[in-house]
Order: sequence, then structure tokens, then C-alpha cells
Amino acid sequence: MKENQTEKVKRKPLSAAFLFIIGTPLLCLMFMLSISVGAADINLQTVWASLFSFDSSNNQHVIIQELRLPRSTADVVVGAAFAVAGAVLQGMTRNPLAETGIFGINAGSIFMVAVCFAFFPGMSYSNLILFSFAGAAMSLGLIFGIGAMTKGGLSPVRLVLAGAAISALFTALSEGIAIYYDLSQDLAFWYAGGVAGVRWEQLLPALPWLAAGLGMAMVLSRSITLLSLGEEIAAGLGARVRWIKLGCVIAVLILGGLAVSIVGPVAFVGLVIPHIVRYFVGADYQLIIPGSIIVGGIFMTMADIGARMINPPYETPIGALFALIGVPFFLYIARKERRESL
Repeated sequence: MKENQTEKVKRKPLSAAFLFIIGTPLLCLMFMLSISVGAADINLQTVWASLFSFDSSNNQHVIIQELRLPRSTADVVVGAAFAVAGAVLQGMTRNPLAETGIFGINAGSIFMVAVCFAFFPGMSYSNLILFSFAGAAMSLGLIFGIGAMTKGGLSPVRLVLAGAAISALFTALSEGIAIYYDLSQDLAFWYAGGVAGVRWEQLLPALPWLAAGLGMAMVLSRSITLLSLGEEIAAGLGARVRWIKLGCVIAVLILGGLAVSIVGPVAFVGLVIPHIVRYFVGADYQLIIPGSIIVGGIFMTMADIGARMINPPYETPIGALFALIGVPFFLYIARKERRESL
């Protein structure tokens, strides 16, 4: 019965195949270009040689291995994390406006980062990731707590408003801590959002968490498809709705907290990317989630390349670039949903 119901979900197999066939090599190409572009441009042949035959006496090889490679890897993993977290939230809540930034998850994570900088200076990056997860959990818990106390639960619009309120609260608290403890300079990188300072020491502890979060999302993808049809339908088909939603929340916390701990509170990635992927593959989350991994990595890498090329040798914050795309897209989706609800 569950198989029959999921088979009725709209799929676009031809365009989905096109997305995966074209998207995978494009992601690899963007990854290589990201390594080659910077204050000192490096040709792709040297990038390739550094990846497979590293020469410690070659300065360009050292730059690639110590600076460019962790940065480009962070582009891919963070883009995938934000995009998949947004896709899971949209499917779980049946809210096309759902995204970690809009839900206040990013703000909760950055608040805990500020707390760590103020009260636990010198904390290891592994522990910082755990605090970032805790902040994300606090935000999500407050939002769904508000929903539990609201008559009739949270509608998509109320959910966004609750997320905006929680986001404003934690942003204000973070800024207050930064001002009182003179941390404005230290937190400036996290607020702006960017991968310029990412090193292997930061990235390597985060990779196992990323794999766990993406793995959970992939395992839950069929169940998320059922949830996207409605909780009553999912329960009628035998799905354990509460356990599925708990798994989705854990996956979102891992992915959102991980991404913020690496690059800061970059918003709108998880809003825009799942909608783009859904346009190509349809409404089946068994295709949306892997598609979001690929497209999220591509877009984040392209944004990072653009951030380095707009005003060299200075870098434009990635968060600002995504806001230029994300805000109009958010307004478009909100307007579309309002028309459909009338």
C-alpha cells in the first residue's frame, strides 16, 4: 500500500536523469575551478597535479593543499548540508517557505557560538560543533513549542513568523554578547558568512557528522515523501509519524548546526535549492534529497567563486550574494502560496 501511494507521487524521470548526469560532472568542474581561482590564480593542470602527486617543495601545491582544498571542500559540504536541511524541513512541515535561516536555526547556532567565544575561549572545534547543534536544537524546540501552544497548530505563515521572531531574539542576544564581551571582531566572520578562513582542523571533525546527517536524510527520504502528502495519509499508510519527524528533526539539527559552525548563518540556500531540484525531479524526496546534495554543492561553490571575483582582492560575503537571490525568491514563493490559498 505504501509502495502504491509513493508511486503516485509526481516524478520527472527524464529531467531527473538530466540533472544527475549533468550536475555531477559540473560539480566536479566547479570544485576544480574553486581551487584554481583566488588572489594567486593557479591553472587546472597544477591543481590536478597537486591532488594526485603532491610536491611539498612547490609553493602552489602547498597553497592548494593547505588553503584552497579545505575551502573548496567546505563549499561543497556546506552547500549540500544547507540544501538537504531545507528540503527535509519543507517535506516534513509541508511548508514551501521552510529553511534553517528562516526558522531561526542558524541564529540559534550562532548564539551558542557567541556564548562559547565569551565564556569558553579556546574551546576545541569539535566541542564548538556540539554547542552549535545545541543552539539549533534550542531554536527548533522553541518554534515547535510555540506550535504546541497555538490553537490549531502552526500554519505555514505562522511557522515563518515564529521562526522570524526566534531568529530576531537570538540575533539580538548574540550581538549583545559580542558588544559586552568585545567580541565583535571575532564574530564578524561568522555573521558575514564565508569559507575564507576554513582549514582542515575545522573541517575534518565536521565530516563524520555531515555523513551521518546526509545518511539519515537519505534513509528517511521515502518517509518524508509520505509526510509531504499529509500526516493523516502517512499514518493511514502505516508510517510512524512521530518517529519519522523526530528523525527528520535530528537530521536537520546535525546538518544546520554543522553548516553554521563552518561558515556562519548563510540563509536562503535551503529555501532556493530544493525548489530548483523539485522543478527538475518532481515531488519524490528519494530524488529531491540526492539532487539537493549536488545542486547545493554547485551553487555554494559558484557563490564562493563569485565572492572572490566581484571585487578582487577583497571578498564579498557569500551570505550577501545568496540574500540577493533568496529574498526575491522568498517573496515570490510567499505570494504564490497566498494566491493558492485564496
